[in-house]
Amino acid sequence: MKITVLHGQMHHGSTWHITQLFINALQNETAQISEFYFPKDGPAPCIGCFQCFLKGENYCPHAEAVQPIAASIEASDLVILESPCYVYGMSGQLKSFLDHMAYRWMSHRPHPSMSGKIGLCISTAAGLGSGRTAKDMQQNLFYWGISKLYRYSVNVSAMNWETIDPKRKARIEKQVSTMVSRIQKSAGAVKPGLKTRFLFSIMRLNQKGNTWNLTDRNHWVANGWLPAGKTDR
Repeated sequence: MKITVLHGQMHHGSTWHITQLFINALQNETAQISEFYFPKDGPAPCIGCFQCFLKGENYCPHAEAVQPIAASIEASDLVILESPCYVYGMSGQLKSFLDHMAYRWMSHRPHPSMSGKIGLCISTAAGLGSGRTAKDMQQNLFYWGISKLYRYSVNVSAMNWETIDPKRKARIEKQVSTMVSRIQKSAGAVKPGLKTRFLFSIMRLNQKGNTWNLTDRNHWVANGWLPAGKTDR
């Protein structure tokens, strides 16, 4: 299994430790794991220039930082996003990278490999908000076209991993083990769900009548999702 992990922070707090529990449980002699830490490995904030939409992702002024991460995601079987809850949301540095991936949403140029991938979103909070944070990250993976999605969120009632109550920590470890088993059973048998197929069909209709962004439309034609020929008017 090839796994790409996007860490929404540099420090090794509760979210990082729980992510390591998942990675260690999934790791075997054939696993290939690529990890990216933000902001160190990420791009500068998106400047809204629209070049990725209108000309292609390589025209992004930050493509040199974005595309190696995008390539790792596209080559992976499992994509993990993880971030602590920062003011009821993911970290700004992870959000900054996800902003750069807007061209991969189903409304633009979804990658054909996405429908066969598994996504996992992990978040913790000292107080409240971990569930909302994990759901926000999961939304991005859904709109990329990843249709088998898992999320794990927990409010740990502690400022760091070392001070989490031992009983709570044991419960976390048990929950992680259960979710890992579900992920392993899903591997190699992922198919787009009804919600994904429905949204994709709506986006295909939109692209059929797309006369303003041929970069997007040509992507759909090249992947066989639309017939070649003149754009409908």
